[in-house]
Amino acid sequence: MDLSRSQSNFQLGFGCSHASMTPTPTPRAPIADDSINLQVDQSFRSLPTTFPPIPLQLLEQKVEKITVEEPKKDGGDQKEDEHFRILGHHMCLKRQRDCPLLLSQAKHPKRSSIGDSDLESRRAAVRAWGDQPIHLADPDIHELMEKEKQRQVRGIELIASENFVCRAVMEALGSHLTNKYSEGMPGARYYTGNQYIDQIENLCIERALTAFGLESDKWGVNVQPYSCTSANFAVYTGLLLPGERIMGLDSPSGGHMSHGYCTPGGKKISAASIFFESFPYKVNPQTGYIDYDKLEDKALDYRPKILICGGSSYPRDWDFARVRQIADKCGAVLMCDMAHISGLVATKECSNPFDHCDIVTSTTHKGLRGPRGGIIFYRRGPKIRKQGHHSSHSDTSTHYDLEEKINFAVFPSLQGGPHNNHIAALAIALKQVATPEYKAYIQQMKKNAQALAAALLRRKCRLVTDGTDNHLLLWDLTPMGLTGKVYEKVCEMCHITLNKTAIFGDNGTISPGGVRIGTPAMTTRGCIESDFETMADFLIKAAQITSALQREHGKSHKEFVKSLCTNKDISELRNRVEAFALQYEMPASLIRIE
Repeated sequence: MDLSRSQSNFQLGFGCSHASMTPTPTPRAPIADDSINLQVDQSFRSLPTTFPPIPLQLLEQKVEKITVEEPKKDGGDQKEDEHFRILGHHMCLKRQRDCPLLLSQAKHPKRSSIGDSDLESRRAAVRAWGDQPIHLADPDIHELMEKEKQRQVRGIELIASENFVCRAVMEALGSHLTNKYSEGMPGARYYTGNQYIDQIENLCIERALTAFGLESDKWGVNVQPYSCTSANFAVYTGLLLPGERIMGLDSPSGGHMSHGYCTPGGKKISAASIFFESFPYKVNPQTGYIDYDKLEDKALDYRPKILICGGSSYPRDWDFARVRQIADKCGAVLMCDMAHISGLVATKECSNPFDHCDIVTSTTHKGLRGPRGGIIFYRRGPKIRKQGHHSSHSDTSTHYDLEEKINFAVFPSLQGGPHNNHIAALAIALKQVATPEYKAYIQQMKKNAQALAAALLRRKCRLVTDGTDNHLLLWDLTPMGLTGKVYEKVCEMCHITLNKTAIFGDNGTISPGGVRIGTPAMTTRGCIESDFETMADFLIKAAQITSALQREHGKSHKEFVKSLCTNKDISELRNRVEAFALQYEMPASLIRIE
């Protein structure tokens, strides 16, 4: 047969395809499982380095199969090897070896189905782990959570910065939204898959403006801060260089540490005072009210770049118009931290900082009854006023430039991805803030605070400023010979929670001789004025118990605390408090009274 006349397209070549190259023996390439060895006779090595193409038909005719039986060493069965002769040359295809892997595969021909079964079992295990409720997934945490739930239900909550959220807010906080990472602002995220997260955040922003009666062309909002302290620091970071000046209400006068606080000994407590220079203003030691004239003198001497109004323990309304005048005179940006009065601001039950301030920050819990977090409002558009003639600022623009600076400070300067479950929960709370029912709630909260203040005053208690304009009051315990530290401990043993606070004394010294009492949480549970009259009786009784224990144990705080667990008066008062508290439902049906 003429090989050159073959019509087959299949060609088999041996050796090197380039005749000019020096022939070298080609090492045998190992086969993955090493179960087949192709052995070539020595005579094959004498073949030419190149061959003409061989048509497949001819190759098939020239392949002869020869079966050779080979005795097995040490007796046993015989093995057969298949020998082939290609173009007259011997080749041998040996039988597979007895390797453990191949023997295992031979014994288990359905291994793939077993693997599938194993894969399904692992998937089921992951599903089971992911679907476990808390009491199965972590009994220890579940038990502690149940105890905390009962503490809330059976006690009287009078901490001014605490409140109870509704069921819808709680459900959003525990939702699948916590799974999504969404660094950046809506429409400019660093990750994909945020189309619905963007809609949630934009809706939250829209509701924030609506809740406080603001126009979107005049005010912008950032709802991503993790807390109000974070929000405040973001404002400083965005607008100031390290070491530049801020001025806020002194912490012992009712201000917040995030406004910049140093101890009388000079120790810097908050990051605001560590990274920026802070100089506080104070209340009048005789009246407890802010002295705006002294504030103006200090501000004109100190010339802060940011002047801060608002506090955490100030029971009276703010004169924002007066502070605005001072800010204009010294050329400062005016910022309000309305964390404690945000609910009052939204319902127009107090002076409105948005009428006068450039920036307004707030927490989102407390009076707003939302999740724990922060929020920043900032002016945008044309400026409504010029800065003072003595300003050290070089900014002469006619439009506010706060938005980009503050947003950049929140992310990426200070935070990572926002908590989307928190933002959704805040949107729910802000929707409620815009309702008539919420306004009625805030009005009742104020009435309750005033009723409690009046009840304590009738019992000859000393209150800072002799009353309150908002949701909280400060009780000075020093006339009774008590400190806030020992009194709050006795109250806690009686299932009443409030917090000690410093009182600015008449002689200008700082004394932790008072407590701060707030009405938001118990108002949320449905309490009205008469109920707070009853609570006043509980508070007076706790003060009497504290006085008696202090007389008995003197200055030994260790013995004082030890006696609380066995005191019969405390046990009796605790039973009265629990019986009172159990009359009132919690706002979320997820927390049942048992």
